[in-house]
Amino acid sequence: MVLLQLSLQRVRNVRLLSPRIFALANSQFSTAAEPSWRHGNSLRVPNLIGGRFVDSESSDSIDVLNPATQEVVSQVPLTTNDEFKSAVSAAKQAFPSWRNTPITARQRIMFKLQDLIRKNMDKLALNITTEQGKTLKDAQGDVFRGLEVVEHACGMATLQMGEYVSNVSSGIDTYSIREPLGVCSGICPFNFPAMIPLWMFPVAVTCGNTFVLKPSEKDPGDYFLLSILVYITKSVVCFLMF
Repeated sequence: MVLLQLSLQRVRNVRLLSPRIFALANSQFSTAAEPSWRHGNSLRVPNLIGGRFVDSESSDSIDVLNPATQEVVSQVPLTTNDEFKSAVSAAKQAFPSWRNTPITARQRIMFKLQDLIRKNMDKLALNITTEQGKTLKDAQGDVFRGLEVVEHACGMATLQMGEYVSNVSSGIDTYSIREPLGVCSGICPFNFPAMIPLWMFPVAVTCGNTFVLKPSEKDPGDYFLLSILVYITKSVVCFLMF
Protein backbone atom coordinates (compact mmCIF):
# COMPACT_ATOMS: atom_id res chain seq x y z
CA MET A 1 0.00 0.00 0.00
CA VAL A 2 1.25 3.43 -0.81
CA LEU A 3 0.12 6.67 0.77
CA LEU A 4 0.41 9.78 -1.34
CA GLN A 5 -0.61 12.91 0.54
CA LEU A 6 -1.20 15.73 -1.85
CA SER A 7 -0.11 18.57 0.41
CA LEU A 8 3.30 17.83 -1.10
CA GLN A 9 6.76 19.07 -0.72
CA ARG A 10 8.48 19.29 -4.04
CA VAL A 11 10.31 16.41 -5.66
CA ARG A 12 13.62 17.24 -7.27
CA ASN A 13 13.46 16.58 -11.02
CA VAL A 14 10.50 14.24 -11.34
CA ARG A 15 11.77 12.84 -14.62
CA LEU A 16 14.70 11.23 -12.82
CA LEU A 17 12.27 9.14 -10.77
CA SER A 18 11.37 7.06 -13.81
CA PRO A 19 11.31 8.34 -17.39
CA ARG A 20 9.17 5.34 -18.33
CA ILE A 21 6.42 6.23 -15.86
CA PHE A 22 6.52 9.84 -14.77
CA ALA A 23 6.67 11.94 -17.91
CA LEU A 24 6.74 15.47 -16.50
CA ALA A 25 9.75 16.44 -18.56
CA ASN A 26 11.72 19.50 -17.50
CA SER A 27 9.73 19.82 -14.25
CA GLN A 28 11.66 20.85 -11.14
CA PHE A 29 10.54 19.67 -7.73
CA SER A 30 12.44 19.17 -4.47
CA THR A 31 12.00 17.64 -1.03
CA ALA A 32 13.64 18.33 2.29
CA ALA A 33 14.88 14.74 2.35
CA GLU A 34 15.08 12.39 -0.61
CA PRO A 35 14.40 8.70 0.13
CA SER A 36 16.06 6.00 -1.93
CA TRP A 37 13.19 5.22 -4.27
CA ARG A 38 15.21 3.16 -6.71
CA HIS A 39 15.28 -0.60 -6.24
CA GLY A 40 17.23 -2.13 -9.09
CA ASN A 41 15.94 -0.63 -12.34
CA SER A 42 12.42 0.02 -11.00
CA LEU A 43 10.99 2.91 -9.05
CA ARG A 44 9.66 2.00 -5.61
CA VAL A 45 6.73 4.39 -5.27
CA PRO A 46 7.20 6.45 -2.09
CA ASN A 47 4.66 7.26 0.57
CA LEU A 48 3.76 10.89 1.01
CA ILE A 49 2.77 11.61 4.61
CA GLY A 50 2.58 14.95 6.37
CA GLY A 51 3.82 16.86 3.33
CA ARG A 52 6.97 14.84 2.63
CA PHE A 53 7.99 11.69 0.80
CA VAL A 54 9.05 8.75 2.95
CA ASP A 55 10.01 5.17 2.19
CA SER A 56 7.55 2.63 3.51
CA GLU A 57 9.00 0.43 6.23
CA SER A 58 7.42 -2.58 4.56
CA SER A 59 9.75 -5.00 2.78
CA ASP A 60 6.90 -6.35 0.62
CA SER A 61 5.87 -4.73 -2.64
CA ILE A 62 3.76 -5.27 -5.76
CA ASP A 63 5.27 -5.00 -9.24
CA VAL A 64 3.59 -2.60 -11.69
CA LEU A 65 3.87 -4.05 -15.21
CA ASN A 66 3.70 -2.48 -18.64
CA PRO A 67 0.99 -4.70 -20.21
CA ALA A 68 2.54 -4.37 -23.68
CA THR A 69 6.05 -5.48 -22.72
CA GLN A 70 5.57 -7.07 -19.27
CA GLU A 71 8.38 -4.81 -18.08
CA VAL A 72 8.36 -3.92 -14.39
CA VAL A 73 8.09 -0.13 -14.41
CA SER A 74 7.59 0.47 -10.69
CA GLN A 75 6.98 -1.22 -7.34
CA VAL A 76 4.20 -0.41 -4.87
CA PRO A 77 5.17 -1.08 -1.22
CA LEU A 78 2.62 -2.70 1.08
CA THR A 79 2.37 0.16 3.54
CA THR A 80 2.11 -0.69 7.22
CA ASN A 81 -0.90 -0.03 9.42
CA ASP A 82 1.00 2.67 11.34
CA GLU A 83 1.79 4.49 8.09
CA PHE A 84 -1.86 4.29 7.11
CA LYS A 85 -2.93 5.79 10.44
CA SER A 86 -0.34 8.53 10.05
CA ALA A 87 -1.77 9.57 6.67
CA VAL A 88 -5.35 9.63 7.97
CA SER A 89 -4.21 11.64 10.99
CA ALA A 90 -2.55 14.19 8.70
CA ALA A 91 -5.80 14.68 6.78
CA LYS A 92 -7.70 15.02 10.05
CA GLN A 93 -5.30 17.66 11.37
CA ALA A 94 -5.57 19.65 8.15
CA PHE A 95 -9.36 19.77 8.21
CA PRO A 96 -10.06 22.62 10.70
CA SER A 97 -7.97 25.20 8.87
CA TRP A 98 -9.08 23.99 5.45
CA ARG A 99 -12.80 24.19 6.23
CA ASN A 100 -12.26 27.78 7.41
CA THR A 101 -10.56 28.71 4.14
CA PRO A 102 -13.01 30.93 2.19
CA ILE A 103 -14.90 29.13 -0.56
CA THR A 104 -13.61 31.65 -3.09
CA ALA A 105 -10.02 30.75 -2.15
CA ARG A 106 -10.74 27.02 -2.50
CA GLN A 107 -12.39 27.71 -5.84
CA ARG A 108 -9.30 29.54 -7.11
CA ILE A 109 -7.24 26.47 -6.21
CA MET A 110 -9.45 24.39 -8.50
CA PHE A 111 -8.96 26.92 -11.30
CA LYS A 112 -5.21 26.44 -10.89
CA LEU A 113 -5.53 22.64 -10.79
CA GLN A 114 -7.59 22.46 -13.98
CA ASP A 115 -5.04 24.67 -15.73
CA LEU A 116 -2.18 22.39 -14.64
CA ILE A 117 -4.04 19.24 -15.69
CA ARG A 118 -4.79 20.75 -19.10
CA LYS A 119 -1.13 21.68 -19.61
CA ASN A 120 0.03 18.18 -18.59
CA MET A 121 -2.75 16.18 -20.24
CA ASP A 122 -0.47 14.48 -22.76
CA LYS A 123 1.97 13.44 -20.03
CA LEU A 124 -0.82 12.04 -17.87
CA ALA A 125 -2.22 10.17 -20.87
CA LEU A 126 1.18 8.72 -21.79
CA ASN A 127 1.55 7.41 -18.27
CA ILE A 128 -1.84 5.67 -18.48
CA THR A 129 -0.79 4.02 -21.74
CA THR A 130 2.46 2.82 -20.20
CA GLU A 131 0.93 1.32 -17.07
CA GLN A 132 -2.67 0.48 -17.99
CA GLY A 133 -2.45 -0.34 -21.70
CA LYS A 134 -5.01 2.01 -23.24
CA THR A 135 -4.37 3.57 -26.61
CA LEU A 136 -3.06 7.11 -26.29
CA LYS A 137 -6.32 8.58 -27.62
CA ASP A 138 -8.40 6.61 -25.11
CA ALA A 139 -6.04 7.63 -22.31
CA GLN A 140 -6.44 11.29 -23.27
CA GLY A 141 -10.21 10.82 -23.03
CA ASP A 142 -9.73 9.35 -19.55
CA VAL A 143 -7.94 12.50 -18.42
CA PHE A 144 -10.36 14.84 -20.19
CA ARG A 145 -13.45 13.30 -18.57
CA GLY A 146 -11.85 13.82 -15.18
CA LEU A 147 -10.88 17.37 -16.11
CA GLU A 148 -14.54 18.17 -16.77
CA VAL A 149 -15.36 17.50 -13.11
CA VAL A 150 -12.49 19.73 -11.98
CA GLU A 151 -13.97 22.47 -14.15
CA HIS A 152 -17.35 21.84 -12.51
CA ALA A 153 -15.72 22.24 -9.09
CA CYS A 154 -14.51 25.67 -10.18
CA GLY A 155 -18.13 26.85 -9.88
CA MET A 156 -18.64 25.39 -6.42
CA ALA A 157 -19.11 28.77 -4.74
CA THR A 158 -22.61 29.10 -6.21
CA LEU A 159 -23.47 25.46 -5.49
CA GLN A 160 -22.43 25.92 -1.84
CA MET A 161 -25.06 28.59 -1.27
CA GLY A 162 -27.69 27.71 1.32
CA GLU A 163 -31.41 28.41 1.21
CA TYR A 164 -33.72 30.78 3.06
CA VAL A 165 -37.52 30.81 3.08
CA SER A 166 -39.40 33.42 5.07
CA ASN A 167 -42.75 32.89 6.77
CA VAL A 168 -43.11 29.17 6.00
CA SER A 169 -45.56 29.21 8.86
CA SER A 170 -46.91 31.98 11.03
CA GLY A 171 -43.86 33.79 12.40
CA ILE A 172 -41.45 31.04 11.24
CA ASP A 173 -38.59 31.40 8.76
CA THR A 174 -36.35 28.52 7.66
CA TYR A 175 -32.81 28.44 6.36
CA SER A 176 -30.21 25.82 5.47
CA ILE A 177 -26.41 25.97 5.52
CA ARG A 178 -24.10 23.60 3.65
CA GLU A 179 -21.08 22.60 5.75
CA PRO A 180 -18.06 20.31 5.13
CA LEU A 181 -18.27 16.77 6.49
CA GLY A 182 -14.63 16.30 7.50
CA VAL A 183 -12.15 13.70 6.24
CA CYS A 184 -13.67 11.98 3.18
CA SER A 185 -12.32 8.97 1.32
CA GLY A 186 -12.60 7.18 -2.01
CA ILE A 187 -11.46 3.89 -3.55
CA CYS A 188 -10.50 3.83 -7.24
CA PRO A 189 -10.39 0.93 -9.73
CA PHE A 190 -7.51 0.33 -12.12
CA ASN A 191 -9.35 0.93 -15.38
CA PHE A 192 -9.72 4.73 -15.19
CA PRO A 193 -6.64 5.92 -13.27
CA ALA A 194 -7.22 9.63 -14.01
CA MET A 195 -10.98 9.97 -14.45
CA ILE A 196 -12.18 8.27 -11.24
CA PRO A 197 -9.98 10.16 -8.75
CA LEU A 198 -10.82 13.42 -10.51
CA TRP A 199 -14.50 12.56 -10.08
CA MET A 200 -13.92 12.32 -6.34
CA PHE A 201 -11.50 14.63 -4.58
CA PRO A 202 -11.88 17.95 -6.48
CA VAL A 203 -15.54 18.35 -5.49
CA ALA A 204 -14.98 17.16 -1.91
CA VAL A 205 -11.96 19.40 -1.38
CA THR A 206 -13.62 22.47 -2.89
CA CYS A 207 -16.54 21.92 -0.50
CA GLY A 208 -14.09 22.25 2.41
CA ASN A 209 -13.34 18.61 3.19
CA THR A 210 -9.98 16.88 3.30
CA PHE A 211 -9.72 13.67 1.32
CA VAL A 212 -8.01 10.28 1.49
CA LEU A 213 -7.95 8.52 -1.87
CA LYS A 214 -7.06 4.87 -2.47
CA PRO A 215 -5.71 4.55 -6.03
CA SER A 216 -5.15 1.22 -7.72
CA GLU A 217 -1.88 -0.56 -7.06
CA LYS A 218 -1.84 -1.63 -10.73
CA ASP A 219 -1.27 1.84 -12.20
CA PRO A 220 -0.03 4.31 -9.56
CA GLY A 221 1.82 6.68 -11.87
CA ASP A 222 -1.05 9.03 -12.72
CA TYR A 223 -1.98 9.39 -9.06
CA PHE A 224 1.58 10.39 -8.30
CA LEU A 225 1.58 12.97 -11.10
CA LEU A 226 -1.77 14.34 -9.93
CA SER A 227 -0.40 14.56 -6.39
CA ILE A 228 2.41 16.80 -7.64
CA LEU A 229 -0.06 19.03 -9.47
CA VAL A 230 -2.29 19.25 -6.40
CA TYR A 231 0.71 20.18 -4.27
CA ILE A 232 1.38 23.12 -6.55
CA THR A 233 -2.18 24.32 -5.89
CA LYS A 234 -1.67 24.02 -2.09
CA SER A 235 -4.68 21.73 -1.67
CA VAL A 236 -5.21 19.13 1.06
CA VAL A 237 -5.72 15.56 -0.15
CA CYS A 238 -4.16 12.18 0.69
CA PHE A 239 -3.64 9.43 -1.87
CA LEU A 240 -3.75 5.99 -0.30
CA MET A 241 -2.74 2.85 -2.23
CA PHE A 242 -2.67 -0.78 -1.14
